[in-house]
Amino acid sequence: MSSWQIVRLFAGSFILISLALGVPGSPFFVSPWWLAFTAFVGANLLQSSITHWCPLEIILRKLGVNAGC
Repeated sequence: MSSWQIVRLFAGSFILISLALGVPGSPFFVSPWWLAFTAFVGANLLQSSITHWCPLEIILRKLGVNAGC
Protein backbone atom coordinates (compact mmCIF):
# COMPACT_ATOMS: atom_id res chain seq x y z
CA MET A 1 0.00 0.00 0.00
CA SER A 2 1.46 3.38 -0.97
CA SER A 3 1.59 6.38 1.33
CA TRP A 4 -1.10 8.19 -0.69
CA GLN A 5 -3.46 5.23 -0.35
CA ILE A 6 -2.92 5.33 3.41
CA VAL A 7 -3.47 9.11 3.48
CA ARG A 8 -6.78 8.67 1.64
CA LEU A 9 -7.76 5.81 3.96
CA PHE A 10 -7.04 7.95 7.06
CA ALA A 11 -8.84 11.00 5.64
CA GLY A 12 -11.92 9.06 4.60
CA SER A 13 -12.07 7.23 7.92
CA PHE A 14 -11.66 10.42 9.95
CA ILE A 15 -14.36 12.21 7.95
CA LEU A 16 -16.88 9.39 8.35
CA ILE A 17 -16.13 8.92 12.06
CA SER A 18 -16.33 12.65 12.83
CA LEU A 19 -19.59 12.96 10.88
CA ALA A 20 -21.07 10.08 12.88
CA LEU A 21 -19.97 11.76 16.12
CA GLY A 22 -21.09 15.27 15.12
CA VAL A 23 -24.43 14.98 13.32
CA PRO A 24 -27.42 15.30 15.66
CA GLY A 25 -29.72 12.32 15.29
CA SER A 26 -26.85 9.92 14.65
CA PRO A 27 -26.82 6.96 17.05
CA PHE A 28 -23.17 7.84 17.79
CA PHE A 29 -23.76 11.59 18.33
CA VAL A 30 -21.45 13.16 20.92
CA SER A 31 -21.12 16.85 20.05
CA PRO A 32 -21.58 19.10 17.02
CA TRP A 33 -17.96 20.22 17.54
CA TRP A 34 -16.89 17.02 15.77
CA LEU A 35 -17.97 18.73 12.55
CA ALA A 36 -15.06 21.16 13.05
CA PHE A 37 -12.74 18.15 12.79
CA THR A 38 -14.48 17.17 9.54
CA ALA A 39 -13.83 20.68 8.20
CA PHE A 40 -10.18 20.48 9.34
CA VAL A 41 -9.61 17.23 7.44
CA GLY A 42 -11.33 18.64 4.36
CA ALA A 43 -9.20 21.80 4.52
CA ASN A 44 -6.04 19.71 4.77
CA LEU A 45 -7.09 17.67 1.73
CA LEU A 46 -7.73 20.87 -0.22
CA GLN A 47 -4.42 22.39 0.89
CA SER A 48 -2.45 19.27 -0.06
CA SER A 49 -4.06 19.15 -3.50
CA ILE A 50 -2.90 22.72 -4.16
CA THR A 51 0.56 22.69 -2.56
CA HIS A 52 1.46 18.98 -2.99
CA TRP A 53 2.58 18.98 0.66
CA CYS A 54 0.99 16.60 3.14
CA PRO A 55 2.21 16.26 6.75
CA LEU A 56 0.77 12.73 7.10
CA GLU A 57 2.65 11.57 4.01
CA ILE A 58 5.91 12.89 5.49
CA ILE A 59 5.25 11.00 8.73
CA LEU A 60 4.42 7.80 6.84
CA ARG A 61 7.61 8.02 4.77
CA LYS A 62 9.67 8.41 7.96
CA LEU A 63 7.94 5.27 9.26
CA GLY A 64 9.12 3.43 6.13
CA VAL A 65 5.89 3.30 4.11
CA ASN A 66 6.55 3.03 0.37
CA ALA A 67 5.71 6.22 -1.54
CA GLY A 68 4.29 4.18 -4.44
CA CYS A 69 3.85 5.46 -7.99
